Amino acid sequence: MIPKYIEHIGIAVSNLKESISYYEEILGLTCYAIEEVVDQKVKTAFFMLGQTKIELLESTDPDGPIARFIEKRGEGIHHIAFAVDDIEGRLKDLEEKGIQLIDKDPKKGAEGLSMAFLHPKSTHGVLTELCEAREKKVDKRIHRSD
Repeated sequence: MIPKYIEHIGIAVSNLKESISYYEEILGLTCYAIEEVVDQKVKTAFFMLGQTKIELLESTDPDGPIARFIEKRGEGIHHIAFAVDDIEGRLKDLEEKGIQLIDKDPKKGAEGLSMAFLHPKSTHGVLTELCEAREKKVDKRIHRSD
C-alpha cells in the first residue's frame, strides 16, 4: 500500500470553539468547515496548511471515542490519515498481511470521505486512518455551520 499523501492530522480537543480561536488568532489559519459526524460522535473543524488538512475533533458524546481518548491521554494528536485509492482493496490487503483493522469496511467520514481506521497495536502505536482519495481539491471558502 502506497499512500498518495497525508490527507489530514486529527487532533482531539475538549472545546472546539476555543481550539478554533487558537488556530485562527494565534497561528493565522482559517477554519474552512465545521461538521458533525453523528456516526463517529464528533464535531470537526478543518484547516488547510499547504496540501495537508488539520482536523480538530470534539466529542459530542461523553462515551464517544474522542472523549475516552482525552480522558486517558488528554488533548493532542489523535491520528494521522492517509489518502489511498481503492480503500476496500487496501483494507483487504492489510488484513491479509496481519494488520488489525478497527473498521473492516469503510465508513462515511467528514467531508464525505470514505474512511477506515487501523488499530495502533498493528501500526507501532499510531492510530492510522485510510481515506478514499479525492480527485478535486478542497474548496477553501468558509462554509461553516456553527
